[in-house]
Amino acid sequence: MYRKLIFELSKEGREGHTLPHCDVPVKKNEDLIPDKYLRHKAANLPQVAENEVVRHFVMLSTLNHHVDKAFYPLGSCTMKYNPKINERLAGLPGFMNLHPEQPAEKVQGALRLMYELGELLKEITGFSAITLQPAAGAQGELTGLLLIKKYHQMKGRQRTVILVPDSAHGTNPASAAICGFRIKTVRSTEQGLVDMEDLKAKTDENVAGIMLTNPSTLGIFETQLKEIRAVMDEVDALMYMDGANLNALFGIVRPGETGFDVMHINLHKSFSTPHGGGGPGSGPVAVNDKLKDYLPAPIIIEKNGRYLLEYNLPESIGSVHSFYGNFAIFVRAYAYIRILGKSGLPQVTRHAIINANYLKAQLKELFELEYPAPTMHEFVLSAEKQKKRGAKALDIAKRLLDYGVHPPTVYFPLIVKEAMMIEPTESESKEMLDVFVQSLKQIDREIDENLETVLQAPHNTPVRRLDEAGAVKNLNINYFKNKV
Repeated sequence: MYRKLIFELSKEGREGHTLPHCDVPVKKNEDLIPDKYLRHKAANLPQVAENEVVRHFVMLSTLNHHVDKAFYPLGSCTMKYNPKINERLAGLPGFMNLHPEQPAEKVQGALRLMYELGELLKEITGFSAITLQPAAGAQGELTGLLLIKKYHQMKGRQRTVILVPDSAHGTNPASAAICGFRIKTVRSTEQGLVDMEDLKAKTDENVAGIMLTNPSTLGIFETQLKEIRAVMDEVDALMYMDGANLNALFGIVRPGETGFDVMHINLHKSFSTPHGGGGPGSGPVAVNDKLKDYLPAPIIIEKNGRYLLEYNLPESIGSVHSFYGNFAIFVRAYAYIRILGKSGLPQVTRHAIINANYLKAQLKELFELEYPAPTMHEFVLSAEKQKKRGAKALDIAKRLLDYGVHPPTVYFPLIVKEAMMIEPTESESKEMLDVFVQSLKQIDREIDENLETVLQAPHNTPVRRLDEAGAVKNLNINYFKNKV
């Protein structure tokens, strides 16, 4: 059924609310707020009844695809189901109503939660110190790189190069460039591992460090960490781990014990917070003893049973985020870790790995598998076979929407042609995975039997296939402008 915009339903005088009686002395706005900040014309807001407001937002929730609606196998992004108890805990008044300017003695519960979360993350990752400040994974990358830069500056040298494998996350070279480094790309082998000969050829006294995503975006665990560490040690360069795929390692591998000096952690995906809802994010950075003195200020310390914000860090790189980070994300992640516990976290990893390998086994004959090495929580297929028959990876992705399934990541990583990067997560059942497999098999048959159906997809979504280049160049989201 066609639904009008909420502005089109608006009628003068309709109300969807009743405000309570004012229980404080009434004063005029102009007596409280300078005139230059006052609105002199009523805001053009829709005037609708309560039932129309409710229907409007319920309708919007069904138009968007999200993890509460259906399967969301978006490779590299870990769109796992978010337990609703975490949302309820984050909404407790004692957490939700805090103000960041409250003195430490008034927010001991919040500081304790953040301190204990940091300790739990240190235990999970194997590092000795941590900051919760960064607001997203990419900001965590930037923070880690600033720490590496500080490390070399404290030794009286200017290092200018960061090494980045061609299988890394796309934000890695961007973060390094923002930090002022030049990027040298290191090739992958046919097995999807770092090409050691290429690494050695590109490592010299200008190299500050290497950024590794482990497992890589191919879903392959890097087995040469000792060898890579030895190459870096020859020039006193550091090893950074992109922790975006940490959910493949919970309770099984501790990155701090495998040669890394620093890593960021995506709380908003690995630890089941609303990654699929547009944010906010959180990207804590864990480090070893080489870098702990340079962490952003403040850090949380415990002293005689009290929790304090410590700003006296003379070698700190300074703050990277206002106040101390995105607190509600901390609450959700803390709840997730405490509920699962020491035995539950490894089970998360095992289920994620089993689900990914089950899907790969079901689909590797239907598509091409360019890197057949054992994979962890995700894997990458190629739609080259399908492209030769007339349908690209993008066409398959669009058609999947008609089957009620969100498509996987396509065209990334760049080292795989017609890439389809699939991560089922641990929270999906075998039955749901089988639905996904059957959907892809049916689409493959459609390529031969009814190609136009695939090329014109999606057919059942509120918005059909867009002119993506035109949409980027001619963005128009202003309803009133359109009505003029």
